[in-house]
Amino acid sequence: MSHRLVPMTGRDPEEHHRAASPLELLFDLTFVVAVGTTATQFAEMLADGHTAQAITAFVMAMFAISIAWLSFSWFASAFATDDWLYRALTMVQMIGVVVFALGLPAMFHSVEAGGHLALRTMVIGYVVMRIAMVAQWWRAARESPPFHDVGMANIRWTVVAQAGWIVVAFTRLPLAVVFASFLVLGALELLVPLLAQGRAGGTPWHPHHVAERYSLFAIITLGEGVVGTIASSGELLGGADGTRWSANAVAVVIAGVGLTFGMWWVYFVTPFGDILTHRRDRGYLFGHGHIPLFIGIAGAGAGLHVAGLHLEHHSRTSDTATVLALALPVGLYLMTIYALHTLLLSTADRFHLLLIGLTLAVLAAAVLLAAAGVAVAVCLLIVMLAPFVTVIGYETVGHRHQEHMLKDIAAQDH
Repeated sequence: MSHRLVPMTGRDPEEHHRAASPLELLFDLTFVVAVGTTATQFAEMLADGHTAQAITAFVMAMFAISIAWLSFSWFASAFATDDWLYRALTMVQMIGVVVFALGLPAMFHSVEAGGHLALRTMVIGYVVMRIAMVAQWWRAARESPPFHDVGMANIRWTVVAQAGWIVVAFTRLPLAVVFASFLVLGALELLVPLLAQGRAGGTPWHPHHVAERYSLFAIITLGEGVVGTIASSGELLGGADGTRWSANAVAVVIAGVGLTFGMWWVYFVTPFGDILTHRRDRGYLFGHGHIPLFIGIAGAGAGLHVAGLHLEHHSRTSDTATVLALALPVGLYLMTIYALHTLLLSTADRFHLLLIGLTLAVLAAAVLLAAAGVAVAVCLLIVMLAPFVTVIGYETVGHRHQEHMLKDIAAQDH
């Protein structure tokens, strides 16, 4: 750590051996709490039979979590100085994330109950985060003349968006107006990078560093799959000392760990860092295209928790709905991976159509078998197989197709 301030002039986007810093890893730990709280609240609401309300609250929470994490991570890739002031402002942001996470249960409960939407604590957390983020952008704008306009534009649009959230949270608006405002302000949040810097190309972010940061956040979110597995299997163990394993407990452990491992494997099939090196203009697509991916991962962890509650007879969901609670987020995750691969490379691989078809067939089979009366535990094991369609496809054939695509885009650069 430097004992003096380091001019925030922008990092070298071609810096060798750039890796996530210990400070970035520490920052991510606060999001473990936020994602974990969101997944738990989502699972419990689903288990209680409040499906529409649960999905609404879950998407709202994961969207807010993703935007908060994205804004810090892209800035850090471009301007991190790691001096004492940068560290202090990052600590303030971490405080904001914790405050935000503390407000998540109230928001979920208010969506479940109807009436006024409880957003105040979450918005206060966002205000704390954004005070620090605005200070970081102001410093970059002041100390780095080439990025002055980008920095000031980010400040203006961030303040506008945050002012909107404060109005929504601290005024008694009709619920319909609140949800309409959420859609408008959510769209503005998505547009801020485009309005300020244009497809994330206006700052000196590092392709491999950004790709690594996203992979680490994906792993953090995948941790909810492990948490969901433990939550699902804990009460399924019999005996006074919990050592008598039931068939359901064994199935849940295998399905949970296997599914989490398969989803992890699929994510790292695509070399996002190499693609971004040649497709820098796709930075915005890569960054914000991960939001549904993160929603899918966290949703799968919650789905495992719902399955456990169902098998423990603590759920009002049917067998089919229980399997759907896992199959749908897994499908969202896998389809987002394929969409990102195609859009980032600007090339469709016909082999993907086969893999997508087989993946959807596996997920559909699990749901249909549950509807036909097959045991939920067996259906969970079938859902577990879905990501391995891609794994096997790429380990045998797909990796060669991908190599040709990467060579093609590299040749275009030359």
